[in-house]
This record gives sequence, structure tokens and C-alpha cells, in this order.
Amino acid sequence: MEQQAEHRDDEFLFHPSNVMLAILLLGLSVLFLALTVSYVYTRVAMHVPPVQVPFLFLVNTFILLGSSFTMKRAKKCYLHDNTEGYIGNLRYTIALSFLFMVMQTVAWIWLFQNNISLRSSTTAAYLYVISFVHLAHVIAGLPFLYLFYYTAKKRMVDPVTVLVYFSDPEKRMRLRLLTIYWHFLDGLWIYLVLFFGINYFI
Repeated sequence: MEQQAEHRDDEFLFHPSNVMLAILLLGLSVLFLALTVSYVYTRVAMHVPPVQVPFLFLVNTFILLGSSFTMKRAKKCYLHDNTEGYIGNLRYTIALSFLFMVMQTVAWIWLFQNNISLRSSTTAAYLYVISFVHLAHVIAGLPFLYLFYYTAKKRMVDPVTVLVYFSDPEKRMRLRLLTIYWHFLDGLWIYLVLFFGINYFI
């Protein structure tokens, strides 16, 4: 069934939504690459000491990995017409995303309490800006995620509406795109944590 779904998704390869997502992910990749390269350049050229990554950033990594897993499970449940699993995993993904937002705020508070603020050093400012921009894109994805959850809860009320919902190729494509976006944000966060960690120890 998954192979058949992937074959049908190939028909939407050049769909405007696919193209827009590709442009978005490319733009985000260039943006964060530019920010991290600027961080290294500033640190080397101005002889600014690196900033320590809060332990909560590592905790947030596992939270995001959890949300990526539940998002993948939601897509799998969709392809297998598993209504309860689909709705449940969407709910878990939303909850984990909100938990990430809360824990990220706590991490920033920890930085302030340890006298690591936007004005303390240039590298500290980069840490705040880069982590905030990443969080902003997580927040930007939440309305789309909630829309999937709300639509499923509202429309999947009987066998007929469930069949119509699961057989909608447009909805399947959008769910696939949202899943790709979510995995990208998780991978990007892992890259950022490793980047700051390596810079701190070298």
C-alpha cells in the first residue's frame, strides 16, 4: 500500500506545493548555512570565545526526534487507514512541538541566569538569533499540523467520511510535504546543536 501511495505521489512531483516546499527548504538551508558560517568567521576574525550550548538544547533534540517519530507514525497510519492511530499521532506531534517551545524558552532563561545574554558577546547573540529563527519555523508549521488534526477530528465521523478522507490524493500529498518539513526542522536542529557543541570544544 505504501509503494502504491508513493507511486501516486510521483504524479504530483511538479505540483506547485512540491515546488514551493523545495524552494522553502533550499532557502532555509542557505539561511542557516550563512548564519553558521558568519558565526565561525566572527569568532575567528574578532577572537570572540565560543558560547556554551545549554544542556536543555540536547533535551530539546530528543523532544524533536520524538515529534519526528510521531509524525512519521501519523503518515504511516494514514496510509494504512488507521483512524485512531492517525489522529493520536498527530496529537502527540502537536504536544511535543509545544513542549519543545516551552523547553526552548526555559533554555533561554537559563542562559540569562548564567549571564549569557544578547549583549554579552557576539557569539552569544548568534546563538539566540539562530535558535529563535529555528523556533519561529517550528511555530510556523504548527497551524498546518493543527489543521490536519482538526479536519480529521471533524470529518472522520463515520465509515463513509473516513473512506473519503483517506482516499483524497491531495490530502495525502500535503501530509507528505508537512512530514518532510518536520523532518527537515529536526535534522536542522541536530546540525545546529552539533555545530555549537563542536565550536565550543575546539
